[in-house]
Amino acid sequence: MITRRAKLDLQMGSLVVRSEDIIRIHIDEISVLIIESTAVSMTAALLAELSRKKVKVIFCDEKRLPSSELVSYYGSHDTSLKYRRQAIWSAEVKEKVWTEIVREKIFQQKLFLSRLERKEVCLLNQYLEELAPGDPTNREGHAAKVYFNAIFGMDFSRTQDNLKNAALNYGYSILLSAMAKEIVSRGYCTQIGIGHNNQFKQFNFASDLIEPFRILIDRIVYNLDIQEFDSPVKYQLINVLNHEVIINGNREYVGKAIRIYVKSACDALEEQDPSVLKFYRYTE
Repeated sequence: MITRRAKLDLQMGSLVVRSEDIIRIHIDEISVLIIESTAVSMTAALLAELSRKKVKVIFCDEKRLPSSELVSYYGSHDTSLKYRRQAIWSAEVKEKVWTEIVREKIFQQKLFLSRLERKEVCLLNQYLEELAPGDPTNREGHAAKVYFNAIFGMDFSRTQDNLKNAALNYGYSILLSAMAKEIVSRGYCTQIGIGHNNQFKQFNFASDLIEPFRILIDRIVYNLDIQEFDSPVKYQLINVLNHEVIINGNREYVGKAIRIYVKSACDALEEQDPSVLKFYRYTE
């Protein structure tokens, strides 16, 4: 994360940060680069190399909130083929995969409430039982309302302008960018979603896949005493990518888990088999 005025350039395969001090970091060691200050300048050579090495670059606005990112045109040698396949995924398989993603999201919410010993667990269990293909009765939305009220209080709403929502939105944007990075790296289009189909959104597919992972950010925000939405809080949220989870029978960092999960989701859609989806399990 670059938080203050600096010039960034490329030198012998390394990102060079020129500010009060000069810091060099080899680009192969970087997964996500966040430009938090608008007083940062970057060379075109550096941007081209970051894109080539598939480093996710997130730019923040004057309020230091994520506003845009660097996305490669092509993430794979067979991108055009993947785009054509993605465009003709059947409505039936998309509905099946989306239903399993929603099921997993509600299940992860239930696990967190169970850890907190909240009585609303019973209601989330009920929603899981009532979940139908495609979620026509919006069990996801009902579960979200119950869940957020259970962890943040009955007065809490996701539409409010407060510190908790600022932290949640910031953390979700980090995960969304990581999802988008993996989708593009696999040669797929982030705009074509399976559950989200907003014509004005650039990351519909990433918005689909992020759903079960949102709970990782919820856990962090719940455990933080946020008096001010400052850099220490942001570092805690960014560090979610370095947390460990269990996926595919192994202990992995969240960044690696996202890669495994995105591949499994794409495979599920290509093979028309939701059973190949690989979800994570949280390690306390």
